Amino acid sequence: MAMVRPRITEYIKIASKRCNGRHFSSSSALRSNASATLPIARLLDHGPKNSSNVAVNGYVRSVRNQKRRSFVAIGDGSTLESLQALLSPEQAQSLSTGTAVRLTGEWKESPNPQAQSHELHVSKVDVLGVSDAAKYPMQKKYQSLEYLRTMPHLRTRIPFNTTLLRLRSDCISEITSFLSQEGFTQTHTPIITSSDCEGAGEVFHVASPHKGPVSETDDGTFFRSTKYLTVSSQLHLEALAQSVGNTWTLSPTFRAEKSDTKRHLSEFYMLELEMSFVEELSSVMDVVEKLVQRVTKPLLSSRVGKEILSSRALDGHDDPDAITSETIRHRWERILADRWPRITYTEAINMLTESTADFEHKPEWGAGLSIEHEQYIANTLDSPVFVTHYPSSIKPFYMLASTKDSSPGETVDCFDLLLPNAGELVGGSMREHRLESLISSMQSHGMLPSGPVESLTDDQLGALKWYIDLRRWGSVPHGGFGLGFDRLLGYLAGVPNIREINTFPRWVGRCEC
Repeated sequence: MAMVRPRITEYIKIASKRCNGRHFSSSSALRSNASATLPIARLLDHGPKNSSNVAVNGYVRSVRNQKRRSFVAIGDGSTLESLQALLSPEQAQSLSTGTAVRLTGEWKESPNPQAQSHELHVSKVDVLGVSDAAKYPMQKKYQSLEYLRTMPHLRTRIPFNTTLLRLRSDCISEITSFLSQEGFTQTHTPIITSSDCEGAGEVFHVASPHKGPVSETDDGTFFRSTKYLTVSSQLHLEALAQSVGNTWTLSPTFRAEKSDTKRHLSEFYMLELEMSFVEELSSVMDVVEKLVQRVTKPLLSSRVGKEILSSRALDGHDDPDAITSETIRHRWERILADRWPRITYTEAINMLTESTADFEHKPEWGAGLSIEHEQYIANTLDSPVFVTHYPSSIKPFYMLASTKDSSPGETVDCFDLLLPNAGELVGGSMREHRLESLISSMQSHGMLPSGPVESLTDDQLGALKWYIDLRRWGSVPHGGFGLGFDRLLGYLAGVPNIREINTFPRWVGRCEC
């Protein structure tokens, strides 16, 4: 071994030099390319280093022709704003809305600096991708939201929709940074699963044309038994949390719920966290509060935040619920305010029954809170609010039974985070970590036959045997939550319909591409 080590060390040094060389070459290429073309956002904010030779890549948003010159608005998705370029009528002759171009020219001060401080005087036009203006579906005119939903592959070119894409990216970056600082490990959980985590039965079945011989242990399908698209990553995160402690994932989630509302999609992104060695529900809520505040704070000063406010949510769209910039800013400020209220489900029911509001669904202890109830509570408190300790009868099997709650019935250690004018954003709980108690809960939910733990066979434990096994070997107190990521983005951006937030929305009866 003593003779091998120098060789290994030398090999590592050689490999390191090669890798460094490749990174250096790649970085040089990137720097060279960046000097040739600049994102429009950076150009508008800081200007070019060499104003006599500036190149811009983008798409033509509009062309306005005059006798001696043409004005072309160029966008590249890096900002809500467009760049004004001056061309000769001959140069602009081949340009139309939607055309992909590279414009090269001189960066000069604009005679109308209130509109834009500088403009590009074009000396060279390169058409990279032609677009027939007469047939281009994204015309610069009124187009309904429903019409735009029929072409999700193109609607993201609308300036405000590019802002939403950058909002999504910025929020993911903030989430990743925050959770890394808090000691969470990012993981990837499966999309195909053996169980319905929530037990609601609203799952998509996974199938294939494959059909083989059928036996007692094989139904002839691809996976030999029924599988589903996941409705939640929670159960798998619980397994991973026993390996690395605190863990999280941001992944697609699927619900076969036939809800044709502004709040529901069949495919959406869920941010889910699981915390090990946690014994208090308040510790889980603390993470939720800090996380949402961390995502919101940059909006007060970032380009994306300023663009959201300037666009007044759905600029140019027909949504009657379009939200003003004042309302959006108020949302941000309330999120960033001091500690959010925390009330029990029982207190929430009392608040609802004592109010003079005319609710469509009568509030009563033991029933779930409807969207009108959730909005009333959050609107009345004018703040994000945690509602805790719901009745166990309306919550899933995996939640930990409450021991300190003084409610009129049995409750579990859980919470929902409600937002004003929006309703539920986050659902979380402490998990039942004791084997016998978990089995008892599953039996009371009709998931397992009655009887002591040792009498239950593997067949009786079914698809959740692996989840039950987690309680057999070194289980610890733990809790977590799931946050509707698309709902959060919609709330922060002032977009009331979740179909406008999701890039390629799928809901009952609709899956365009």
